[in-house]
Amino acid sequence: MIIDFECDTPTREAVEDTVRLIQQGRGFDKEGYAQMMAPGWAAQLGMSLEEFNDAKAARGLTALALELCEKDMARAMSHQDVIAMLDGAGVSMACIGNAGRRASNEDVARFAAEYPDRLIPWFRIWGDEGEAGAAALEHGVRELGCRGFEVSCYRENRRINDPAYWPFLATCVELDIPVRITAGMHLLSDRAYDLAHPRYLDEVAIRFPELRIVAALTGWPWVAETCAIASRHKNIWIDFACRRVKHMLAPGAGYEALIYYGARNLQDKVIFGSGWGTQAVPLAQLVAETAELPLKESVRAKWMGGNAARVLGVG
Repeated sequence: MIIDFECDTPTREAVEDTVRLIQQGRGFDKEGYAQMMAPGWAAQLGMSLEEFNDAKAARGLTALALELCEKDMARAMSHQDVIAMLDGAGVSMACIGNAGRRASNEDVARFAAEYPDRLIPWFRIWGDEGEAGAAALEHGVRELGCRGFEVSCYRENRRINDPAYWPFLATCVELDIPVRITAGMHLLSDRAYDLAHPRYLDEVAIRFPELRIVAALTGWPWVAETCAIASRHKNIWIDFACRRVKHMLAPGAGYEALIYYGARNLQDKVIFGSGWGTQAVPLAQLVAETAELPLKESVRAKWMGGNAARVLGVG
């Protein structure tokens, strides 16, 4: 069984919500990410990189981001397309609503309800919603059927251990759902680079020992610290979404601790996630590339689905 812990679903609903976030100033139309994504964004718009940078200087990044959304809408996947993609990649189940681009909580839940044996919906909300947000999370789980809570603290200019998240995390414990917290360096150049440093997960795990925590995206470049913290706490796992295996295996890339300990004492703690949309690499290709992992087949089975199944309570 293969479970994709971060599966992009670029449907019309997801594009619509991306536009809403951009219009609210909460999108990825920010410097830092633009520097990394510019070549791909330029290609999607039919521009050279030089033309893209000239257009950004003349019209602004937000205008280009909205133009990209128009392109995305034209090639949006149907719900059936998404399931066919999972079938083609050999993926049994996929978590949706927790990728870089996602639909609203309501649309994610409706989509998942169409395919309850294949799709696992996650809930996202901003930390500044406070107690009202925690109530919305409870509604999302009890009424909409969401089965996990996603936190990307750096987007809110907060640290992972900000008390603003305590009501949400307490609700996760009460509802017995996992939380997935982005850990690692981000690229937003207008705020501290270490807001999502994995060391802050330690305080969260101490405060909420029964909370199932998934440290998303490996914690790079602090991967060894992420592994160390996961070894301290029984309820911390690590996913490697948005990371290609060939890059993880490259000498000096910084993933040595995950590969080494993940084959040994952390073999029950590592989780596959594709983030295929963020990487602009087909899901089936990313799944196939995991065959290169230097793991016993029994351990690879844990990484590819067994560990995720335990976190999610499925299978």
